[in-house]
Amino acid sequence: MTSRSGPAGRAFAAGADVAELAAQSPAEAAARSARGQAVFRRYEVCPKPVVAAVNGYALGGGCELAMACHLRIASPGAKFGQPEVKLGILPGYGGTQRLPRLVGMGRALELLLTGEAIDAAEAHRIGLVNRVVPAAELMTVAAAIVRTIMLNGPLAVALCIDAVRRGADMTPDAAQALEAGYFGLLSASEDMAEGMRAFLDKRAPRFAGR
Repeated sequence: MTSRSGPAGRAFAAGADVAELAAQSPAEAAARSARGQAVFRRYEVCPKPVVAAVNGYALGGGCELAMACHLRIASPGAKFGQPEVKLGILPGYGGTQRLPRLVGMGRALELLLTGEAIDAAEAHRIGLVNRVVPAAELMTVAAAIVRTIMLNGPLAVALCIDAVRRGADMTPDAAQALEAGYFGLLSASEDMAEGMRAFLDKRAPRFAGR
């Protein structure tokens, strides 16, 4: 699954309408934040890989949307930022929580507190972006990554996503116990048996998601 603006797009997603934000009450603001968080959470917990192909601006909610995806591929002209503090607010769709997990607390705080945007090269350097590719190749590369992932066992892919997501909020011991449980669970699956047979037979596996 890919989320994109398209190679010709000026912006991946430039964020919310400032005029709407300016007119909202505190209760409306909190409700807007909760709705946005719920939508983006669906991307984050999706058992299938979600890849953001970012061309142009990914600012505010747009950056938060990209961060909710499992992987991010960007064109050289992409820009990332959380400029909310310039408006006297903070990110409301998960930006204060996902950014530190992706790039570390110090770098995240710099971006959040200055509100400054960074280019694709810097986003790649700090780990916000997985790859930077020419704009003309953006969708091709993103689709190729998804196809490569989907060749693998679907149960294994889904539990990898879940283990990483859940484990990030656990103690190391609890996270490793979760991993061990999933390792055991997959060892009872038809997909594991098929994957092992295919490896020994030197052929491509035919996974059924069971």
